[in-house]
Amino acid sequence: MTISEASEQCGLSADTIRYYERIGLIPHVPRKKNGIRDFDEISLKWLGFVKCMRNAGVQIEALIEYVTLMRNDDNPERRKQILIEQRAKLVDKMKHLQTTLDLLDYKIETYAKYKIK
Repeated sequence: MTISEASEQCGLSADTIRYYERIGLIPHVPRKKNGIRDFDEISLKWLGFVKCMRNAGVQIEALIEYVTLMRNDDNPERRKQILIEQRAKLVDKMKHLQTTLDLLDYKIETYAKYKIK
């Protein structure tokens, strides 16, 4: 699969995919003899994982460390710890977002009482 096809399938721009590959955020993407990237199922799964983690606010540095450890099949305990740390940060972020959502709901309800057009 070409980079444009992978881009369309995973919802990331081709430039973002190239950047992620260049900084080691996704493992090496196979290439055809002419040098063109040939995304396979494994590459697409990595793109999906990285997109999900980035959308949740996981830092690039943490993901690079995780991917490097995965690629080297090294230190499963550290890989698990990275995921645990990122999960804790996400839970904290969700709490803050819920507080903001509750405040917005309250404010909207307040305006509804005044029948503002």
